[in-house]
Amino acid sequence: MCGRFALFHSREEYLTALQLPVIVNKTVDTPKWCYNISPGTNVVIIQQQERKIELSLAYWGYAPKWWREQGKQPLINARAETASSSKMFSPLWNHERALVPASGWYEWKKSPDNPRIKQPYFIYARDKMPLFFAAFKARDKEGEEGGVVVLTAASRAGLKDIHDRRPLALTLQAAREWLDNTITPPTEEMLADVYSFQADEFAWHPVSSAIGAVRNDTAALIAPIDSPKI
Repeated sequence: MCGRFALFHSREEYLTALQLPVIVNKTVDTPKWCYNISPGTNVVIIQQQERKIELSLAYWGYAPKWWREQGKQPLINARAETASSSKMFSPLWNHERALVPASGWYEWKKSPDNPRIKQPYFIYARDKMPLFFAAFKARDKEGEEGGVVVLTAASRAGLKDIHDRRPLALTLQAAREWLDNTITPPTEEMLADVYSFQADEFAWHPVSSAIGAVRNDTAALIAPIDSPKI
């Protein structure tokens, strides 16, 4: 899953990496750099609107009216394997696609002997380049609340040892195509297998449990520690 991430590359690094062929509508001049971004807060998103690329802020969490009427909490992730056919996310699949820029994300590895013992890890691109998570950004409509969800897929290889789910960090070409609502998105399997980075393109290391408190927000949160619990 993706329940906490960091954003500390510069805006220019993200936009340069994407090499977008259209003018960016800079609705957010300076994103809020943060080492501890949590659900229920505003996150930076990149989305195409009327053939212009917009950089803006949006609430991380999505709950359409019918979902809220059941008393359920907003969802922060969407399973890529079922998103295009689910009642919740199929309306967003073709025209509400977005990117969430990130520098890395956190996962908690559970002890096989005692699931209550967890060790957080910071996961990032091995080349330390910016990441772009595939996401949906629902538009605010009458009676409906817009919000952001990050797509996830099953982890593989060594990354699976940390957590069984991962955010879909798209390749740069796939990220550009994901934004283009005139292009039919690839199948869920292609997203997970071809259009997103795989385990060998990431690096990770254990970090302090201080990441668990949302009030903590310093570069020390991504620093490796010498004696992890797991």
